[in-house]
Amino acid sequence: MDTETTQGPSEYWDSFYSERDRIWSGKPNPALVREVETVAPARALDLGCGEGADAIWLAQRGWTVTGVDVSAVALSRAQQHAEDAGVADRVQWLERDLAAWEPEDEYELVSAQFLHSPIELPRERILRRAAEAVAPGGLLLVVGHTEFPPWGRHRHADEAQLPTAEQLAMTLGLRAGGWEVEATTSDGREVKGPEGQVAIMTDAVLRARRRGGQA
Repeated sequence: MDTETTQGPSEYWDSFYSERDRIWSGKPNPALVREVETVAPARALDLGCGEGADAIWLAQRGWTVTGVDVSAVALSRAQQHAEDAGVADRVQWLERDLAAWEPEDEYELVSAQFLHSPIELPRERILRRAAEAVAPGGLLLVVGHTEFPPWGRHRHADEAQLPTAEQLAMTLGLRAGGWEVEATTSDGREVKGPEGQVAIMTDAVLRARRRGGQA
């Protein structure tokens, strides 16, 4: 048995983030920037926030952000990055296992960017809870891979983690009413792996606004 499968989520992700001083680029995800840049700031929830780049970008634009991640190592870095960026007072960091955690508040933006895992992750259940946490008039933004990067660790991951945006909208019940849904596949973008590998990747982008509030 692969040792990865025997680790709990916090243990696995703390080990992952401890491999290098910085895992991600520190830049916000392009889909988040594209979809949210012109949205009036309010309250935001960033699920699987990692080292905090998305949450910090939102905070710099006036959002009050709650960033949630299972890794204490990642959140420690996120807190430091927020302090360096001068927005620590606008971000709350929560160390939580998303498989068990349920949001207690509502948010005008709920963002889940590349919420995939090489160990067990109840992604659909997490995203259902995410949708329930969107305030009336608020936005749900879910961005995922259409295929895993060739250098990734997802060889044991369930391919059901890779639905199209339209399939995800149907699975979450967003097409049943109460939501204005946009489900697209992004244009190809060049991405680089940890050892300089290059691949062209596309993303499944689900953007859904809950009806009942101001657009």
